[in-house]
Amino acid sequence: MSQREVAKKRTEMLKRLRAERPETVERTQALLKEQKTIQNQICQAIREKPKTVPEVAEAVGMPTHEVLWHLTALKKYDVVAEAGMCGEYVLYRRVEEKQT
Repeated sequence: MSQREVAKKRTEMLKRLRAERPETVERTQALLKEQKTIQNQICQAIREKPKTVPEVAEAVGMPTHEVLWHLTALKKYDVVAEAGMCGEYVLYRRVEEKQT
């Protein structure tokens, strides 16, 4: 089976699953939208200067463990980076977007 045929079968299967489970698709889309909003708030909080997890948590009004989870994900995808230490806490900064 060619890669094109495999891709077509996968696409058809996904369409069928979406049609069979619209509530799951809707719930997942809402969760992804919420996560994107939180990530944008975190990035906005560290745009001007690097901040620690507790500082970011206070700025966005979230528990520190949730902020740490989001920062870890953003760091994994090179959206944020460590910018040194402040006492026992790591400072996080927004990674500059490359100009092309």
